[in-house]
Amino acid sequence: MLDPTSMPTTGAPSGDPDAAQSASPTLDAVDEAVRAIAGVLGIEEVLQLIVDRVRDLAAARYAALGIAGDQGRIERFITAGIDPEQRRAIGDLPRGLGLLGLIIREGRSYRIPSIADHPDSSGFPPNHPPMTSFLGVPILSHGKSIGNLYLTNKQGAPEFSAADQRLVELFAGHAGIAIDNARLHAQARRAAVADERERIGRDLHDGIIQSLYAVGLSLEDVPDLMSESSEEAATRVDAAIESINLTIRDIRNFIYGLRPEAVDGTEVAAGIAALAEELRHGGLLEVQVELDPFADPRLTPELGTELLYLVREALSNAVRHGRPQLVSISLVARGEDVILEIADDGAGFDPAGIAATGHHGVANMHARAAVIGGRLEIRSAPGSGTQLTLTMRPAAGAAR
Repeated sequence: MLDPTSMPTTGAPSGDPDAAQSASPTLDAVDEAVRAIAGVLGIEEVLQLIVDRVRDLAAARYAALGIAGDQGRIERFITAGIDPEQRRAIGDLPRGLGLLGLIIREGRSYRIPSIADHPDSSGFPPNHPPMTSFLGVPILSHGKSIGNLYLTNKQGAPEFSAADQRLVELFAGHAGIAIDNARLHAQARRAAVADERERIGRDLHDGIIQSLYAVGLSLEDVPDLMSESSEEAATRVDAAIESINLTIRDIRNFIYGLRPEAVDGTEVAAGIAALAEELRHGGLLEVQVELDPFADPRLTPELGTELLYLVREALSNAVRHGRPQLVSISLVARGEDVILEIADDGAGFDPAGIAATGHHGVANMHARAAVIGGRLEIRSAPGSGTQLTLTMRPAAGAAR
């Protein structure tokens, strides 16, 4: 067994022009490999690229990269120099015994002239290609071992040299950064997926689910109307059918990313008018709308979408909880601010009780107002209706 700390440094003096010429292609190869690895983000691609490049750089017949779990067992084993058919013939992953386990346990480099002669060697499984010389190097990240590089069968020499070891250790340092970055990228991707799921759930709640709930409300007293006023019952059912058809359209648009006008976000005033018409069309209440053509909050399409979903949530809450006869919506400019107000003459509620009941709709509206950069105030009292005021100050030069 050779300890790298006791090995003499081999190679020509730094002033030797032949040494400089031979070092240059090696450094160029390392630089090329590191740049290639830095450009790959998928963890599987990174691992395979590391193994392929380090095998070439060290002139090894075979190379592998093993990732060990907390218990020291190899969980992932990437190879180079062995074709897929040979790999399948070998069978299961190594168990981290023998020399592979030695690198895992001790976390330092080993150069061994003959695997079979080493006391820690445990032999090879059936169908495994013969291997002689060995070089094992740990891959570290923040001082912790995250993997190991294994190279066997030095080409053109009986064993790996100290220069090979230094080269692979240099490469392993860059490989540790590459693996760490790939893992961080995978974590960021998972976090983005989780955020998108949360957004989709919120959007479904704010839009499609609320529309269906409104249809259900409009049909609740249809059985009574059938005996009292069959004409009114028929009108209510027809309106509900049309609302359901609109909701089906919204679902299709949601799935395919083609948002309807009411949640498009590119034209805020037009979107508010569309939402008001949608509510009015349901036949549930009277809706009054005042839209100042000069009251443009100058939001991006994304923030405009947030605003329109806030409006939809407010209107849905009014229908579900206030049962008003009249809802008024206004978007006006006051000084440097743009003010959105939504008021109803419904049953009202106690704002102090919102936190205790965990009212999901109000929480969503406050969250959306924060995203927009606006200030949301909700004033209400039992029996006195509800007024929502969103104050926005357009940023100078904001894109629309």
